[in-house]
Amino acid sequence: MSCMAKRAIDVARITGLVNHGPTVLASCHHEGTNNIITLAWCMPVSIEPPMMAISVAPARFSHDLIAGSGEFVINVPGSELLPAVWFCGTRSGRDVDKFGGAGLTAGAAASVGAPIVNECFAHIECEVVDAPSEGDHTVFMGKVVSGSVETDAFDGHLRLVEPFHTLHHLGGSRFLSSSGEVLQAK
Repeated sequence: MSCMAKRAIDVARITGLVNHGPTVLASCHHEGTNNIITLAWCMPVSIEPPMMAISVAPARFSHDLIAGSGEFVINVPGSELLPAVWFCGTRSGRDVDKFGGAGLTAGAAASVGAPIVNECFAHIECEVVDAPSEGDHTVFMGKVVSGSVETDAFDGHLRLVEPFHTLHHLGGSRFLSSSGEVLQAK
């Protein structure tokens, strides 16, 4: 491959170069309140022990719930859940019950008090071990204490099996399904 021409990119848009991970629904619970937050910023941070991180702005309602409880669940929605993902990402839990409003069901997690989102095909339960605040977000780093996945969804080797497809945020209301289809949230 030959050297290609390069152009400068606005640093405010730089995350779009690496923001291809799946969009997730992080669920949380504290002092009798459940909530869901839609996040595109989620990543593994350690194999041993298994750890995941999510990045949440302090102004978000879920931020204080996660900080207060010290736990969260990363729920992986299929692309058919785009309307619920969009609902949870465009409403505040201060104003609306996101489970009810998005037509989602809170289920019991195996190891933490935060609920799982039953309609999602995978769940990663985490206990917060660190929460550094850098810039305008807090990075909640969680030790994975339990996980579950639909029986036929995952081959165990980094590959989802048909018909399960993740959503990837392209910016604004546009998403890409791992099937290759560009979707528009409404």
